[in-house]
Amino acid sequence: MQNQYKKLMKKCISLAKKSEGRVSPNPLVGAVIFDDDFRIISQGRHEKYGENHAERNAILSAKEDLRGKSIIVNLEPCSHFGKTPPCADLIIEKGLKRVIIGMSDPNPIVSGRGIKKLKEAGIEVIEGILEKECKELNEIFLKNQLEKKPFIAIKTATTLDGKIATASGSSKWITDEYSRNEVQKLRNKYDAILTSSATVIKDNPSLTCRMKNGRNPVRIILDTNLNTPSGSKVYENNAEIIILTGEHVADSRIKKHKTCAKYIKCPVKNGHIDLNKAVDLIYQQGIMSILTESGGILNNAFIQENLADRLIQFVAPKILSDKTGKNFSEGCTRSDISECNNLIITSTKQLKHDIIINSIFIKDI
Repeated sequence: MQNQYKKLMKKCISLAKKSEGRVSPNPLVGAVIFDDDFRIISQGRHEKYGENHAERNAILSAKEDLRGKSIIVNLEPCSHFGKTPPCADLIIEKGLKRVIIGMSDPNPIVSGRGIKKLKEAGIEVIEGILEKECKELNEIFLKNQLEKKPFIAIKTATTLDGKIATASGSSKWITDEYSRNEVQKLRNKYDAILTSSATVIKDNPSLTCRMKNGRNPVRIILDTNLNTPSGSKVYENNAEIIILTGEHVADSRIKKHKTCAKYIKCPVKNGHIDLNKAVDLIYQQGIMSILTESGGILNNAFIQENLADRLIQFVAPKILSDKTGKNFSEGCTRSDISECNNLIITSTKQLKHDIIINSIFIKDI
C-alpha cells in the first residue's frame, strides 16, 4: 500500500512542477484521484495564481461519481476562503473517503486545520508520504511562510577547479549550450534574477528567459552608487526592474538615470548595499524567490550573511589551473578547514558534457 501511495505521490510532484513560475506566491500542488484498485480516475494541478487549486481541478475533471474514492495531494488541502473556496469542503461534499497528504501546510491560516476538518467529517487522512520530497518541491513556499523572506538560490557556472573566469575576466563560455538551456528553465522558475552593478557594467547581460513559453522574471540590480549605464541591455524588453541603490543617492540623480526601473533606496553597509535590509525590501515588493547571477564577491556576501538557501552549480569538465582566476565565491580568508560553509547535496544531473550539482546550505544558528 505504501509503495502505491509513493508512486502516486511522485505523480503529484511531477504534475505540480509543470506550474513552476506560474503560481507564486502560492505553493506548487498536484492531486490525483483513484479507486481501491489504484486506478487513476482524474488528476489536476494548481496551474496559475488566483485560479483553482489542484484538488478542485482534479475533482472537476472527474467523469464519474467520486463517493468512496481517494485523493492524494502533496500539500494539505486548504480549509479557508482565499481566492478560491476551501478544498477540504469540496472533498467532503464529494464523498471522498480517504485523503493522502505529503506534508502539512506551513501557512498558519491553514496548518493542521484542513486535516482536522477532514477527520471531523469522518474521512481517513494519511500523512507524511514522501514528505522530504514534498518539502523540497515547495522549499520556496516554506521559506516564505516560516521566515517571511524570499528564498535565495545562487546559480554559478564553474570549471572543475571552481573558477568562473580567468584573471582577465574571460568566461564565455565555461559551460555548453545544454547548460545554458537549463539556466533558462531556472529563470522561468524564480520570481526574480538578482545581479550587481559590477556584473551589468562588465557583461551587459539581458537577464531574460529565452525558454519557449517562459516568462521573464523581475530583474533586480544592486547598484550602490547608481553606476549602471541607463542604456544597458538589462533595462530593455519591458520587463519589471528593481534597482536597489544607496540611501545617499540624490533623487535628482535617480531622475536623470532615465530607465523604466523602480528605484528603492537601501541602507549601505561597508560601502555596499546592506544585503539583510535589501532582502527585506525585496520581499516587501512581493518577490518570493530570487536567483542570483553575479560574481564571486556578491555570491560570498550572500553566503556569509546566511542569506543563501540553495547553490546550483553548473560544472564543466575543464581545468583552468590559474591561481589568479576568479572563484565563484571569494572575499574570505580562512586558516582552518573547519571554517568552511557546509552544504548538503540534494541532487546531481548529467547533461551532455557538464553536470549540475544542487545543494542546500546548512545555516549557521
